[in-house]
Amino acid sequence: RELLKLGHDVRIMAAGFVRPFRKSVAAKNDANDAEAICTAVRQANMRFVTVKTVEQQAWLSLHRIRQGFIEERTATINRLRGLLAEFGLVVPQSPLALQRAWLTITAAVEQLVPGNLQRFLNDLHAHVHTLEQNIDALDRELAGHAKNNAAAQRMSEMTGIGALTASAAVASVSHARDYRNGRQFAASLGIVPRQCSSGGKRRLGGITHRGDAYLRTLLIQGARSALQSALRRAPTKHDRLSAWIVQLVHRVGYHKTLIAIANKHARIIWALLARGQSFQREAAPAA
Repeated sequence: RELLKLGHDVRIMAAGFVRPFRKSVAAKNDANDAEAICTAVRQANMRFVTVKTVEQQAWLSLHRIRQGFIEERTATINRLRGLLAEFGLVVPQSPLALQRAWLTITAAVEQLVPGNLQRFLNDLHAHVHTLEQNIDALDRELAGHAKNNAAAQRMSEMTGIGALTASAAVASVSHARDYRNGRQFAASLGIVPRQCSSGGKRRLGGITHRGDAYLRTLLIQGARSALQSALRRAPTKHDRLSAWIVQLVHRVGYHKTLIAIANKHARIIWALLARGQSFQREAAPAA
């Protein structure tokens, strides 16, 4: 961004696209890297990474902080459950179940756990509560971001795309037109099949798992919601997307359907961002 202010034409390339142009794989140094960058940037089909704005980086940082709090909460709960289990006190796994069980086992903790350990167990429990408060505050902040952003509101009209996913999408994609089409955007998230094709024979494997792992995870989690909603809905109330989901899950199974829904959602998100249109929920054709 500082170089852009000085009038330079700044382009960011993924390291994986530059690596094949380095002359020596073993000799990685600044000179070889600079030469490889100069060679790679002149390629006609080179793809570049869009420079994010300060606001986008700030919102993505909030997403990273929230994810860190969730991981820390899981680790703290597991540590607390493990220590209690050594004294014969078994506590459920989920945060909500832990809060409910804590009131009932307080007397047992005072009776079975030595006094020098009780205070630190209480501190661990209080730390879990503090982390949950921080996560709730971040959820409200990110929900407000999605509510006040027109593009995020258009995404939220889809079943399975909530405020968290919409906020992450608008913060991650600076210019949707930097991707040629929806498939290229889905490929950047790693939810397209890995190809090993040769001699005119197509060999497709599992998804590539490349690109933005966080946004890919949110899309797959949202796909679970879209799948359950489509299965619960009466056939007469199906829109075209829900009808497609239902016939797909019966044909390829649960897990492949989740990936297909996430891929479909990624392509729709690209279309909404690139064209500035609203999501059109078309009715399914009559059987």
